[in-house]
Amino acid sequence: MAVEQATVVIIHSALKTMDIARKDKIRALLKSIETGDPEPIAVVNEANYIQHNPQTNEGSEGLASLFKRLSKTRPRVNMVRAFEDGEFVFAHMEYDFASRRIGFEIFRFEDSQAVEHWDNIQARLGPNCSSHSMVDGPTEAIDHELTESNRALVRSFIETVLVEGQHGRLTDFVDAETYIEHNPHLADGVTTLRSAFEKEDSGRRRIDYHRVHRVLAEGNFALCVSEGNYGDIHSAFYDLFRLARGKVVEHWDTTEKIAPRSEWKNQNGKF
Repeated sequence: MAVEQATVVIIHSALKTMDIARKDKIRALLKSIETGDPEPIAVVNEANYIQHNPQTNEGSEGLASLFKRLSKTRPRVNMVRAFEDGEFVFAHMEYDFASRRIGFEIFRFEDSQAVEHWDNIQARLGPNCSSHSMVDGPTEAIDHELTESNRALVRSFIETVLVEGQHGRLTDFVDAETYIEHNPHLADGVTTLRSAFEKEDSGRRRIDYHRVHRVLAEGNFALCVSEGNYGDIHSAFYDLFRLARGKVVEHWDTTEKIAPRSEWKNQNGKF
């Protein structure tokens, strides 16, 4: 009997651990924007919460009150894909708050609670000329044993090709035969991708990456958080890549203007 009871306790404990996977907690948290349910908000340690969205006040309104107020506007929230990387959860989201938007959300955990948050959101556009939306495609990570090599490849790609401007090395990192593009302004293959990063007649690049801040990865997916200029606009670039056979084979992204410091509602910075 004692053995049977111990087995039950172990099974119950394992099920409880699975039930509180961090990405599932974040899924419930973000869905509560739609439902107004206050229970999932317990995942956030509001006393120590660091907010990196410059347009959001820090500590002025509790999340439960905020989400309940937002739920009355009948928003729609859908987590398309979510991943875990150590203390981080990163997710690809669809939002409809009067206008349709696509975003990436990043949360940093300490123990069982989220203590820090970053995001990057833009208007939903498309489909692009290859008939891809900004969110369709595979959603589940595989090849978990390749997480670190995929992280390193993506960082090297962004720093070498996009920051340093070595565009001739594009196909060292991107599979020219199978590359799938979800950016609403581009198409499959590397031709339009290469042209997007070339210098214009003015000698400047329209899409100009300056610095990589973070690369998060799980298996065959990696999210790169970068800073630069889109035209003359100081911007944050969030690029999600799917990798296979040692190269990038699929890409999703969002680009968001970084508000000038004089307009920030907190002083934590975008990154």
